[in-house]
Amino acid sequence: MTEHSLESKTAIVTGASAGIGAATCREFAANGATVVLAARSEDKLADLADELEAEHDVETLVVPTNVREEDEVDALIDETVDTFGGIDVLVNNAGLSRGSDVESMSTEEYETMQETNVDGLFYATRAAIPHVRERDGHIIFVGSFAGQYPRSFNPVYAATKWWTRGFAKSVAAQVGDDGVGVTVVNPAEVRSEFETTDGRTFAEAFDEDEASEPAEVAEAIRFAAGQDHSSISEIDINRRDKFADGF
Repeated sequence: MTEHSLESKTAIVTGASAGIGAATCREFAANGATVVLAARSEDKLADLADELEAEHDVETLVVPTNVREEDEVDALIDETVDTFGGIDVLVNNAGLSRGSDVESMSTEEYETMQETNVDGLFYATRAAIPHVRERDGHIIFVGSFAGQYPRSFNPVYAATKWWTRGFAKSVAAQVGDDGVGVTVVNPAEVRSEFETTDGRTFAEAFDEDEASEPAEVAEAIRFAAGQDHSSISEIDINRRDKFADGF
């Protein structure tokens, strides 16, 4: 077994059907992890799980999950523990953006972001902590550049990511003595299916080399999850010209 290997580790990835989540599942499987795939799209999850098993000879578990629903998140954690005996890594990746300007944002758009980016993250973390603690594992939060700096494009989305970062840091303070590693990974623009404020995806809005790729973020997540003793507190991932002309 190589140093920092994920072999024999069980990892849950939320938002696993596309983008950073799918790339993280591939990265984990390539490093020997048993991967639990959670998202709303069962068909996409099943196809990805088949790919991981065929290419990397690992075990997978598909659990269709809407993280906005507390019962479904609890069921995800329970099914994982029942199937594999525990949890080594939780990757809180599920998240989305809706709307832009505060004055024109609908209550539905606001609640969708809040329930997904904040509530779902809380449900998963709360349910996973006892199991991750048992294995001295890791909880990894996918934050955002928007959770570090003022963001004119969508203050509500930014607020959910500021919450993510603050929650993660404080969870680290609470469970660090228990041997739980906590990491926040903050990507800026990533060429994924994530929607921009004009309705395009980031993959459509940015050409290659103009933004980070999902696989780059997945590598950072895998690096954090592979630490045996230390905890990587925070990783920022930005395109190289991010600060050149302001942001």
